[in-house]
Amino acid sequence: MSQGAHRSPGRRTVLGAAAALSTAAALSAGAAAPARAHGRPRLPVPAVIAHRGASGYRPEHTLGSYQLALDMGADVIEQDLVPTKDGHLVCRHENDITGTTDVADHPEFASRRTTKVVDGTSLTGWFTEDFTLAELKTLRAKERIPALRQENTLYDGRWAVPTFEEVLRWAEKEGRRRGRPVRLYVETKHPTYFRKLGLPLEEPLAALLRRYGRHRADSPTFLQSFEPTSMRRMAKLVATPRVVLLWTPDDRPWDFRESGDPRTVADLITPKGLAWIASYAQGIGPLLDLVIPKDKDGTLGKPTTLVRDAHAKGLVVHPYTLRNENSFLPADFRRGTDPAAYGDVFGAYAAYFATGIDGIFTDQPDTGLLAAAEFRAR
Repeated sequence: MSQGAHRSPGRRTVLGAAAALSTAAALSAGAAAPARAHGRPRLPVPAVIAHRGASGYRPEHTLGSYQLALDMGADVIEQDLVPTKDGHLVCRHENDITGTTDVADHPEFASRRTTKVVDGTSLTGWFTEDFTLAELKTLRAKERIPALRQENTLYDGRWAVPTFEEVLRWAEKEGRRRGRPVRLYVETKHPTYFRKLGLPLEEPLAALLRRYGRHRADSPTFLQSFEPTSMRRMAKLVATPRVVLLWTPDDRPWDFRESGDPRTVADLITPKGLAWIASYAQGIGPLLDLVIPKDKDGTLGKPTTLVRDAHAKGLVVHPYTLRNENSFLPADFRRGTDPAAYGDVFGAYAAYFATGIDGIFTDQPDTGLLAAAEFRAR
């Protein structure tokens, strides 16, 4: 998109609960949002969203990871939700817990190892839906990618798998202590798959949001899913702001495959598709490549019009995920040959922020916060 449409990005703010259409349109033109509207506290732009907590420094989706992200100053902290056998919502990026817990070290659960097809992909391991919450609580979390983040293995075994209700209680306690709400960003994982198993995500999630006062439009909470149907269902249950996650252009959301809807992500990122999303959601969470595609050599190419088009429909744009390590960066921002070494991530942040995005997911919130502050100061 043309960067001329964002002449003053450092002065732009967006409402924390995703603003009304008129406000979002003003943001896309570089205007400053009011300090408050309809009681909603504003969220800095670009906002820094702690991806699975401070997962660059601690095992992901643990109270330790969430606490560190909050202590670093992250604007929002993400949780991914999957169910247990007895219907409790727990925080894991996937229901396959083989790589994120010590379940393989528990002989009493050896017989639970199995092969399943989840959203068309065959996986062999241990799965949350085969464990009661009491059984799951006997496990300990560990680093998911130890080859790249060896330092994080120091914290293996320190934390259990948290329930979402435990996170809500933690957020309440920290909010009282800090005198401000702790913002959460909550994803429903594989909702169609779990609904078929009789373990729906949306209704239990809505019940918890209502119990902890996060069910309103001005809630310090975002909901998100790769399945648009999940967000449409949540829109009928709570007023909490909703975001549709978007993968590669040729991807077809799993709920679309199940229902026979022929649309792909490429269809959803057109003005017509974005207008459809805006009919039930307040934002999109695109893959970073949808904002700036990579060329054949892995370097960043020319930005697309997605940010401008989404803002024109009143949608905030929170792409994912920027990480410090070379292995995750565009080729032109890598430094050296060590995949675990840090590259020129500040240069990458500057390139993405220049497109006018409203926020970004990152594994290293401290780096993202510094980059965002530098960008706003321009």
